[in-house]
Amino acid sequence: MEYRSLGASGLKVSVLGLGTNAFGGRADKETSIRIIHQALDGGIHFLDTANIYTGGRSEEIIGEAIRGRRHEVILATKAGGRTGDGPLDGGSSRRHLQQELEQSLRRLGTDYIDLYQIHTFDPDTPLEETLRTLDDFVRSGKVRYIGASNYYAWELMKALGISERLNLARFVSIQPSYSLADRTVEQELVPLCLDQGIGLIPYFPLAGGILTGKYTSPDVVPPGSRLDKEPRFANRLTPERLELGRQVARIAADLGVTPGALSIAWLLQRPAVSTVIAGASRPEQVAENLKALEVKLDAATLAELDRISQPFVYSPPFAAFRLK
Repeated sequence: MEYRSLGASGLKVSVLGLGTNAFGGRADKETSIRIIHQALDGGIHFLDTANIYTGGRSEEIIGEAIRGRRHEVILATKAGGRTGDGPLDGGSSRRHLQQELEQSLRRLGTDYIDLYQIHTFDPDTPLEETLRTLDDFVRSGKVRYIGASNYYAWELMKALGISERLNLARFVSIQPSYSLADRTVEQELVPLCLDQGIGLIPYFPLAGGILTGKYTSPDVVPPGSRLDKEPRFANRLTPERLELGRQVARIAADLGVTPGALSIAWLLQRPAVSTVIAGASRPEQVAENLKALEVKLDAATLAELDRISQPFVYSPPFAAFRLK
């Protein structure tokens, strides 16, 4: 396993992380715990979750799985998404973040979070309020580092400016959707990260499975797939993305690797990327994702992947989680 600094911080993270939004949902408790242990045994120590994943069950399962192994784990969670329908059940206000941090610590069975991330930009709360709250968390020792997720480039830059002006803890990372099927972050966010020393943490690296080659049509539902469990995912199976999946599978076959491993290996070569979050709903998917670390990409392959995915630099993003 390779370990990289998370942006310009001193935190070392495994270049392959484990996404856990399926835990307690598409993956039951026992399966989820096996996935976590397999990831840790394979050198993956960056575990990414959120307070809203499966209603808090993801955090609870992680807490149980890492009992006795907390020292091996870089634990990242998020807050700011909606936890209910009430006016106080969401956003990045001091009240909501303080409440959600305490609940996440309880569910995870720990007294500190390695990376605490704001899940999405909150247009109704001043950034200064959010950043002062996060700074308090860091000073208290309950949070080690802070990051953002789903921020636009201007929102992230504004936050960095406020932190510098007020001498507050600074975001060290940003978590956006990024893959061969979604390269919109390369327009503004990647240059910002390179300039400001922000670590990029891509989620949806396989575009929900499209880049594994498993989908041939919106009407064909592979058993156990995201489409099988989440029928609304069919909206993302556009002809252009399905064709990209076929092209990636073709290149992977020529190289003797899997399409998923090829797609993750491509991301690991991209500027500013610190760690790639790859989800799993079965233990064998962890082993499959780890194969990406063995893939060597030459200049010709990189150029071909760039060519076939170039339209997705300027297409609508594959995912952008925003508060309504």
